[in-house]
Amino acid sequence: MSKSIVPANIEQLKPYVAGKTIAEVVEAYQPEQISKLASNENRLGHSSSVEKAIQEAVKVIHDYPDPLSKKLRKAISESIGLLPENIIVGSGSESLLGILCKTFFQNKQNIITADVTFIGMYVQAQIRGVKIKKIPLTKDYRFDIKAMVNAIDEHTRMLYIANPNNPTGTYITKEEFEWLISKVPEDVLIIMDEAYYEFAHQVNNYPDVLSYKQNNVITLRTFSKGYGLAGFRVGYAIAKKSLIDYMLKTKLAFEPGGLGQAAALAAFQDREFLEQSREVVETGKQELYSFFDEQKVKYIPSISNFVMMIFDSEEEAIFFTQKMLEEGVILRRINAFGLPNCIRVTIGLKKEMEHFRRSFLKVLNQA
Repeated sequence: MSKSIVPANIEQLKPYVAGKTIAEVVEAYQPEQISKLASNENRLGHSSSVEKAIQEAVKVIHDYPDPLSKKLRKAISESIGLLPENIIVGSGSESLLGILCKTFFQNKQNIITADVTFIGMYVQAQIRGVKIKKIPLTKDYRFDIKAMVNAIDEHTRMLYIANPNNPTGTYITKEEFEWLISKVPEDVLIIMDEAYYEFAHQVNNYPDVLSYKQNNVITLRTFSKGYGLAGFRVGYAIAKKSLIDYMLKTKLAFEPGGLGQAAALAAFQDREFLEQSREVVETGKQELYSFFDEQKVKYIPSISNFVMMIFDSEEEAIFFTQKMLEEGVILRRINAFGLPNCIRVTIGLKKEMEHFRRSFLKVLNQA
Protein backbone atom coordinates (compact mmCIF):
# COMPACT_ATOMS: atom_id res chain seq x y z
CA MET A 1 0.00 0.00 0.00
CA SER A 2 1.40 3.39 -0.98
CA LYS A 3 2.01 5.95 1.74
CA SER A 4 0.14 9.23 1.80
CA ILE A 5 2.14 12.20 0.53
CA VAL A 6 0.69 14.47 3.24
CA PRO A 7 0.84 14.22 7.05
CA ALA A 8 -2.17 12.79 8.90
CA ASN A 9 -3.06 16.16 10.40
CA ILE A 10 -3.51 17.66 6.92
CA GLU A 11 -5.30 14.60 5.55
CA GLN A 12 -7.82 14.80 8.41
CA LEU A 13 -8.14 18.59 8.34
CA LYS A 14 -11.63 20.02 7.90
CA PRO A 15 -11.08 23.34 6.10
CA TYR A 16 -12.94 26.49 6.99
CA VAL A 17 -16.12 26.83 4.93
CA ALA A 18 -17.23 30.42 4.41
CA GLY A 19 -20.87 31.54 4.25
CA LYS A 20 -22.65 31.89 0.93
CA THR A 21 -21.85 34.92 -1.20
CA ILE A 22 -24.44 37.34 -2.57
CA ALA A 23 -23.65 36.17 -6.11
CA GLU A 24 -24.35 32.53 -5.18
CA VAL A 25 -27.72 33.39 -3.66
CA VAL A 26 -28.75 35.56 -6.60
CA GLU A 27 -27.87 32.81 -9.05
CA ALA A 28 -29.75 30.15 -7.09
CA TYR A 29 -32.92 31.96 -6.00
CA GLN A 30 -33.21 35.38 -7.74
CA PRO A 31 -34.74 37.05 -4.65
CA GLU A 32 -36.11 40.59 -4.86
CA GLN A 33 -33.78 41.76 -2.09
CA ILE A 34 -30.49 40.46 -0.65
CA SER A 35 -29.44 40.93 2.98
CA LYS A 36 -26.09 39.34 3.81
CA LEU A 37 -26.26 38.73 7.55
CA ALA A 38 -23.98 35.70 7.77
CA SER A 39 -20.36 36.78 8.12
CA ASN A 40 -20.31 39.54 10.77
CA GLU A 41 -19.09 42.14 8.29
CA ASN A 42 -19.69 45.83 8.87
CA ARG A 43 -22.89 46.38 6.87
CA LEU A 44 -22.37 50.16 7.03
CA GLY A 45 -19.39 49.71 4.73
CA HIS A 46 -16.14 51.54 5.42
CA SER A 47 -14.76 55.01 6.05
CA SER A 48 -14.99 57.40 3.09
CA SER A 49 -11.29 58.19 3.60
CA VAL A 50 -10.32 54.68 2.57
CA GLU A 51 -10.84 55.27 -1.16
CA LYS A 52 -8.47 58.23 -1.26
CA ALA A 53 -5.84 56.31 0.68
CA ILE A 54 -6.08 53.41 -1.76
CA GLN A 55 -5.78 55.71 -4.77
CA GLU A 56 -2.53 57.07 -3.36
CA ALA A 57 -1.23 53.60 -2.48
CA VAL A 58 -1.96 52.29 -5.99
CA LYS A 59 0.65 54.70 -7.37
CA VAL A 60 3.40 52.58 -5.81
CA ILE A 61 1.75 49.18 -6.09
CA HIS A 62 4.67 48.00 -8.24
CA ASP A 63 6.87 48.22 -5.12
CA TYR A 64 6.87 45.75 -2.24
CA PRO A 65 4.99 47.08 0.81
CA ASP A 66 6.62 48.03 4.09
CA PRO A 67 7.32 44.64 5.74
CA LEU A 68 6.96 46.16 9.22
CA SER A 69 3.83 48.29 8.55
CA LYS A 70 5.61 51.12 10.37
CA LYS A 71 3.01 53.87 9.79
CA LEU A 72 0.13 51.66 10.90
CA ARG A 73 2.01 50.33 13.93
CA LYS A 74 2.88 53.88 14.97
CA ALA A 75 -0.76 55.00 14.75
CA ILE A 76 -1.96 52.00 16.75
CA SER A 77 0.78 52.39 19.35
CA GLU A 78 -0.07 56.05 19.94
CA SER A 79 -3.73 55.14 20.37
CA ILE A 80 -3.13 52.41 22.97
CA GLY A 81 -0.21 54.03 24.79
CA LEU A 82 2.43 51.42 23.91
CA LEU A 83 5.46 51.32 21.62
CA PRO A 84 5.35 50.17 17.98
CA GLU A 85 7.68 47.35 19.09
CA ASN A 86 4.75 45.89 21.02
CA ILE A 87 2.70 45.42 17.82
CA ILE A 88 2.82 43.11 14.82
CA VAL A 89 0.55 43.53 11.79
CA GLY A 90 -0.61 40.56 9.71
CA SER A 91 -3.22 39.53 7.17
CA GLY A 92 -6.14 39.31 9.57
CA SER A 93 -6.59 37.49 12.86
CA GLU A 94 -6.43 34.08 11.21
CA SER A 95 -2.99 34.82 9.79
CA LEU A 96 -1.85 35.93 13.23
CA LEU A 97 -3.14 32.67 14.71
CA GLY A 98 -1.09 30.84 12.10
CA ILE A 99 1.97 32.86 13.12
CA LEU A 100 1.37 31.94 16.77
CA CYS A 101 1.16 28.25 15.91
CA LYS A 102 4.35 28.43 13.82
CA THR A 103 6.28 30.37 16.43
CA PHE A 104 5.58 28.95 19.86
CA PHE A 105 4.89 25.20 19.54
CA GLN A 106 7.08 22.12 19.71
CA ASN A 107 6.15 18.44 19.56
CA LYS A 108 3.37 17.26 21.87
CA GLN A 109 2.48 20.75 23.11
CA ASN A 110 -1.19 21.69 23.22
CA ILE A 111 -3.69 24.55 23.12
CA ILE A 112 -6.62 24.72 25.53
CA THR A 113 -9.77 26.44 24.34
CA ALA A 114 -13.55 26.01 24.19
CA ASP A 115 -15.34 23.37 22.15
CA VAL A 116 -17.33 26.17 20.48
CA THR A 117 -15.25 29.10 19.27
CA PHE A 118 -13.67 30.63 16.16
CA ILE A 119 -13.09 27.85 13.63
CA GLY A 120 -10.02 29.55 12.20
CA MET A 121 -8.13 28.79 15.40
CA TYR A 122 -8.86 25.07 15.09
CA VAL A 123 -7.74 25.09 11.45
CA GLN A 124 -4.45 26.89 12.07
CA ALA A 125 -3.59 24.63 15.01
CA GLN A 126 -4.26 21.44 13.06
CA ILE A 127 -2.24 22.66 10.09
CA ARG A 128 0.77 22.79 12.41
CA GLY A 129 -0.12 19.50 14.08
CA VAL A 130 -0.84 21.17 17.43
CA LYS A 131 -3.11 19.21 19.75
CA ILE A 132 -6.25 21.06 20.87
CA LYS A 133 -7.90 20.34 24.22
CA LYS A 134 -11.51 21.49 23.86
CA ILE A 135 -13.37 22.41 27.03
CA PRO A 136 -17.21 22.48 26.87
CA LEU A 137 -18.91 25.85 27.22
CA THR A 138 -20.92 26.50 30.35
CA LYS A 139 -24.70 26.06 30.28
CA ASP A 140 -25.07 29.75 29.45
CA TYR A 141 -22.69 29.44 26.45
CA ARG A 142 -19.63 31.04 28.08
CA PHE A 143 -15.97 30.05 28.32
CA ASP A 144 -15.45 27.82 31.35
CA ILE A 145 -12.19 29.38 32.47
CA LYS A 146 -11.93 27.30 35.65
CA ALA A 147 -12.18 24.08 33.67
CA MET A 148 -9.63 25.45 31.20
CA VAL A 149 -7.16 26.22 33.98
CA ASN A 150 -7.73 22.76 35.50
CA ALA A 151 -6.90 21.22 32.10
CA ILE A 152 -3.42 22.78 31.98
CA ASP A 153 -0.68 20.15 32.00
CA GLU A 154 3.08 20.06 31.39
CA HIS A 155 2.47 20.12 27.61
CA THR A 156 0.17 23.16 27.56
CA ARG A 157 1.67 26.07 25.66
CA MET A 158 -1.34 28.31 25.15
CA LEU A 159 -4.90 29.16 26.20
CA TYR A 160 -7.08 30.67 23.49
CA ILE A 161 -10.07 32.85 24.42
CA ALA A 162 -12.16 34.78 21.92
CA ASN A 163 -13.57 37.72 23.87
CA PRO A 164 -16.36 38.18 22.94
CA ASN A 165 -16.70 34.67 21.61
CA ASN A 166 -17.68 33.84 18.06
CA PRO A 167 -20.36 32.49 17.51
CA THR A 168 -22.06 33.03 20.89
CA GLY A 169 -21.41 36.75 21.54
CA THR A 170 -20.69 35.98 25.22
CA TYR A 171 -17.57 37.17 27.04
CA ILE A 172 -15.36 36.72 30.07
CA THR A 173 -15.59 39.57 32.55
CA LYS A 174 -12.92 41.76 34.12
CA GLU A 175 -13.13 39.72 37.33
CA GLU A 176 -12.79 36.44 35.44
CA PHE A 177 -9.78 37.73 33.50
CA GLU A 178 -8.08 38.81 36.73
CA TRP A 179 -8.68 35.35 38.20
CA LEU A 180 -7.35 33.74 35.01
CA ILE A 181 -4.05 35.62 34.94
CA SER A 182 -3.53 34.84 38.63
CA LYS A 183 -3.81 31.10 37.98
CA VAL A 184 -2.12 30.51 34.60
CA PRO A 185 1.63 29.79 34.80
CA GLU A 186 3.89 32.44 33.28
CA ASP A 187 5.24 30.01 30.67
CA VAL A 188 1.71 29.42 29.27
CA LEU A 189 0.57 32.05 26.78
CA ILE A 190 -2.93 33.51 27.05
CA ILE A 191 -4.32 34.56 23.67
CA MET A 192 -7.15 37.09 23.95
CA ASP A 193 -8.76 37.30 20.51
CA GLU A 194 -10.61 40.63 20.52
CA ALA A 195 -11.84 40.63 16.92
CA TYR A 196 -15.02 42.42 18.05
CA TYR A 197 -13.28 44.79 20.47
CA GLU A 198 -14.76 47.93 18.87
CA PHE A 199 -18.29 46.74 19.74
CA ALA A 200 -17.42 45.31 23.16
CA HIS A 201 -14.95 47.49 25.05
CA GLN A 202 -17.56 49.97 26.28
CA VAL A 203 -19.31 47.27 28.32
CA ASN A 204 -18.70 48.06 32.00
CA ASN A 205 -17.12 44.77 33.09
CA TYR A 206 -15.31 44.00 29.84
CA PRO A 207 -11.61 43.59 30.72
CA ASP A 208 -9.11 46.21 29.56
CA VAL A 209 -6.53 43.53 28.87
CA LEU A 210 -3.70 45.87 27.87
CA SER A 211 -3.82 47.73 31.19
CA TYR A 212 -2.61 44.63 33.06
CA LYS A 213 0.71 44.50 31.14
CA GLN A 214 0.97 40.73 31.50
CA ASN A 215 4.11 39.21 29.99
CA ASN A 216 2.31 36.07 28.80
CA VAL A 217 -0.78 37.70 27.25
CA ILE A 218 -1.08 38.30 23.49
CA THR A 219 -4.05 40.36 22.30
CA LEU A 220 -5.41 40.02 18.75
CA ARG A 221 -7.50 42.66 16.98
CA THR A 222 -8.68 43.18 13.42
CA PHE A 223 -9.81 45.78 10.90
CA SER A 224 -12.35 43.36 9.38
CA LYS A 225 -15.26 44.06 11.73
CA GLY A 226 -15.63 47.52 13.25
CA TYR A 227 -13.63 49.22 10.50
CA GLY A 228 -15.34 47.43 7.60
CA LEU A 229 -12.18 46.18 5.87
CA ALA A 230 -12.88 42.45 5.71
CA GLY A 231 -11.85 42.38 2.04
CA PHE A 232 -8.35 43.68 2.82
CA ARG A 233 -7.44 41.19 5.56
CA VAL A 234 -5.54 43.31 8.09
CA GLY A 235 -5.16 42.50 11.77
CA TYR A 236 -2.65 43.07 14.55
CA ALA A 237 -1.33 41.51 17.74
CA ILE A 238 -0.19 43.33 20.89
CA ALA A 239 2.29 41.81 23.36
CA LYS A 240 5.61 42.36 25.08
CA LYS A 241 8.47 43.12 22.68
CA SER A 242 10.25 39.77 22.99
CA LEU A 243 7.11 37.86 21.91
CA ILE A 244 6.53 40.24 18.99
CA ASP A 245 10.17 39.80 17.91
CA TYR A 246 9.69 36.03 17.75
CA MET A 247 6.49 36.40 15.74
CA LEU A 248 8.21 38.74 13.28
CA LYS A 249 10.69 35.94 12.52
CA THR A 250 7.93 33.63 11.24
CA LYS A 251 5.56 36.18 9.65
CA LEU A 252 5.48 36.29 5.85
CA ALA A 253 7.76 39.20 4.97
CA PHE A 254 5.30 41.35 3.02
CA GLU A 255 1.97 40.82 4.71
CA PRO A 256 -0.34 42.63 4.66
CA GLY A 257 -0.13 44.24 1.22
CA GLY A 258 0.37 47.92 0.58
CA LEU A 259 -3.28 48.62 -0.21
CA GLY A 260 -4.37 46.91 3.00
CA GLN A 261 -1.91 48.90 5.10
CA ALA A 262 -3.07 52.19 3.54
CA ALA A 263 -6.75 51.33 3.96
CA ALA A 264 -6.28 50.27 7.59
CA LEU A 265 -4.41 53.45 8.48
CA ALA A 266 -7.12 55.66 6.94
CA ALA A 267 -9.90 53.67 8.61
CA PHE A 268 -8.17 53.70 12.00
CA GLN A 269 -7.99 57.48 11.96
CA ASP A 270 -11.71 57.95 11.19
CA ARG A 271 -13.28 57.76 14.65
CA GLU A 272 -16.57 59.22 13.44
CA PHE A 273 -17.22 56.28 11.11
CA LEU A 274 -16.41 53.83 13.89
CA GLU A 275 -18.92 55.52 16.19
CA GLN A 276 -21.58 55.36 13.46
CA SER A 277 -20.88 51.64 13.11
CA ARG A 278 -21.38 51.12 16.83
CA GLU A 279 -24.67 53.01 16.74
CA VAL A 280 -25.98 50.89 13.86
CA VAL A 281 -25.12 47.72 15.74
CA GLU A 282 -26.48 48.78 19.14
CA THR A 283 -29.74 50.08 17.71
CA GLY A 284 -30.13 47.01 15.52
CA LYS A 285 -29.48 44.64 18.42
CA GLN A 286 -32.05 46.22 20.69
CA GLU A 287 -34.69 46.13 17.96
CA LEU A 288 -33.82 42.50 17.20
CA TYR A 289 -34.08 41.54 20.89
CA SER A 290 -37.55 43.09 21.04
CA PHE A 291 -38.62 41.21 17.93
CA PHE A 292 -37.27 37.92 19.26
CA ASP A 293 -39.03 38.46 22.58
CA GLU A 294 -42.33 39.11 20.78
CA GLN A 295 -41.91 35.96 18.69
CA LYS A 296 -40.68 33.92 21.68
CA VAL A 297 -37.38 33.12 19.96
CA LYS A 298 -34.54 31.85 22.13
CA TYR A 299 -31.32 33.86 21.78
CA ILE A 300 -28.16 34.83 23.63
CA PRO A 301 -27.59 38.54 24.40
CA SER A 302 -24.39 39.62 22.67
CA ILE A 303 -21.75 42.31 23.11
CA SER A 304 -20.70 41.89 19.49
CA ASN A 305 -22.21 42.77 16.09
CA PHE A 306 -24.20 39.52 15.86
CA VAL A 307 -26.76 37.55 17.83
CA MET A 308 -27.08 33.78 18.15
CA MET A 309 -30.56 32.23 17.82
CA ILE A 310 -31.28 28.87 19.47
CA PHE A 311 -33.72 26.38 17.94
CA ASP A 312 -35.11 23.25 19.53
CA SER A 313 -33.51 20.96 16.94
CA GLU A 314 -31.01 20.83 14.12
CA GLU A 315 -33.86 20.11 11.69
CA GLU A 316 -35.59 23.38 12.61
CA ALA A 317 -32.35 25.31 12.15
CA ILE A 318 -31.76 23.75 8.72
CA PHE A 319 -35.34 24.51 7.62
CA PHE A 320 -35.19 28.12 8.82
CA THR A 321 -31.78 28.85 7.26
CA GLN A 322 -32.83 27.45 3.89
CA LYS A 323 -36.19 29.23 3.76
CA MET A 324 -34.61 32.54 4.75
CA LEU A 325 -32.01 32.02 2.03
CA GLU A 326 -34.77 31.62 -0.53
CA GLU A 327 -36.10 34.99 0.66
CA GLY A 328 -32.68 36.53 0.10
CA VAL A 329 -31.61 36.66 3.77
CA ILE A 330 -28.21 35.00 4.16
CA LEU A 331 -27.66 33.67 7.69
CA ARG A 332 -24.97 31.47 9.22
CA ARG A 333 -26.02 28.11 10.61
CA ILE A 334 -23.25 27.29 13.03
CA ASN A 335 -23.19 23.52 12.95
CA ALA A 336 -19.50 23.71 11.97
CA PHE A 337 -18.82 25.52 15.25
CA GLY A 338 -20.42 22.68 17.19
CA LEU A 339 -23.93 24.10 17.68
CA PRO A 340 -26.07 22.47 14.96
CA ASN A 341 -29.33 23.86 16.38
CA CYS A 342 -28.14 27.48 16.37
CA ILE A 343 -28.02 30.27 13.80
CA ARG A 344 -25.92 33.43 13.87
CA VAL A 345 -27.44 36.71 12.67
CA THR A 346 -25.18 39.65 11.81
CA ILE A 347 -26.66 43.04 12.72
CA GLY A 348 -27.18 44.91 9.46
CA LEU A 349 -28.55 48.20 8.26
CA LYS A 350 -32.13 49.18 9.06
CA LYS A 351 -33.42 48.01 5.67
CA GLU A 352 -31.60 44.69 6.04
CA MET A 353 -33.01 44.05 9.52
CA GLU A 354 -36.51 44.95 8.27
CA HIS A 355 -35.97 42.41 5.49
CA PHE A 356 -34.95 39.85 8.12
CA ARG A 357 -38.05 40.43 10.24
CA ARG A 358 -40.41 40.42 7.25
CA SER A 359 -38.90 37.20 5.92
CA PHE A 360 -38.87 35.64 9.38
CA LEU A 361 -42.63 36.10 9.72
CA LYS A 362 -43.20 34.70 6.25
CA VAL A 363 -41.12 31.61 7.00
CA LEU A 364 -42.86 31.24 10.36
CA ASN A 365 -46.23 31.09 8.59
CA GLN A 366 -44.88 28.49 6.16
CA ALA A 367 -43.68 26.37 9.06
